[in-house]
Amino acid sequence: MKTIEVGLGARAYPIRIADGLLDRAGEHLAPLARAGRLVVVTDARVAEAQLPRLIAGLGDVAVEPIVLPAGEGTKSWAMLAELTDRLLALGVERSDHVVALGGGVIGDLVGFAASILKRGCRFVQVPTTLLAQVDSSVGGKTAINTAAGKNLVGAFHQPALVLIDPTVLDTLPVREVRAGYAEVVKYGLIDDPAFFDWCEANGAALIAGEPAARTHAIAVSVAAKARVVAADERETSGTRALLNLGHTFGHALEADTGFSDRLLHGEAVACGMALAFRFSAAQGLCPADDAARVSAHLEAAGLPATLAAAGVTGDGAALVAHMAHDKKMEGGKLPFLLTHGIGRTYLARDVDLGAVTAFLDAEQAG
Repeated sequence: MKTIEVGLGARAYPIRIADGLLDRAGEHLAPLARAGRLVVVTDARVAEAQLPRLIAGLGDVAVEPIVLPAGEGTKSWAMLAELTDRLLALGVERSDHVVALGGGVIGDLVGFAASILKRGCRFVQVPTTLLAQVDSSVGGKTAINTAAGKNLVGAFHQPALVLIDPTVLDTLPVREVRAGYAEVVKYGLIDDPAFFDWCEANGAALIAGEPAARTHAIAVSVAAKARVVAADERETSGTRALLNLGHTFGHALEADTGFSDRLLHGEAVACGMALAFRFSAAQGLCPADDAARVSAHLEAAGLPATLAAAGVTGDGAALVAHMAHDKKMEGGKLPFLLTHGIGRTYLARDVDLGAVTAFLDAEQAG
């Protein structure tokens, strides 16, 4: 078992990674079960695929399951209200640990509910998608979506523990695996060009489920995120902002497609990273060959690298209007993650949105 610590002083917590971890979950979760009981929140798909396995792995721990609808629509005010009401009805106390069994939607929703329930209770992340395993389950960002945009209402609330069992990915649709792989590639593009080289050589094996490739990618990604979170937990110094590579463009693409299964989050991030590299190249900041290399690898992995491939129809003005609702807006300006090349991402605070609009119109024109 690999253990990676998120170093946050009194709020530090371990991330444990091992094949079969779900089958021996009791070893790790029983000590957190008050009076021998845990509330497990999941969605309908994961409940069918993984909940029985988790319950068996918990042994003598009594499980109170809460099963919510699957899909991005569950990250809503209505589901937040339903979840908190059900947790209160089950008598959850501040000392309890609520278990989030699922992908990023369940992790974000449960984490936010835990942050506000009785002014804060504990929770555990048991991520069941590659995207959640390498990104959203680590770092304490929790949120719901609103009509104005994605993740605009939420809180920083760190989990007490993250349990990652790569074998749960065996039941994941390949489209979901590819979407998660976008976040793996991201870590190479930010500041680790050698890891991007590894992705080019091993990404196909990872997506196909090769155990060693899968575990290596998860461990490298989690360690990278843990280092960044420990250095800049609340995104105040700009260091943690680097993890948003592709997300400013990506969230606008998600808004254009209605935050739906038409474009999964990881697919939007993939396209967003390709756009960030091409925009940087168009501005003379990044070698065009690096931008082409990034797009080629994402496309080879089965991910969208163009607006057309992502099914996005909005013009530049419409997409930039979506960006104006981004939670990272500061003084009317939107910071962008741009790049000087693979492994050389940086935060730009002086980007001309008119140039972004023109660039996106050119992208739509093909």
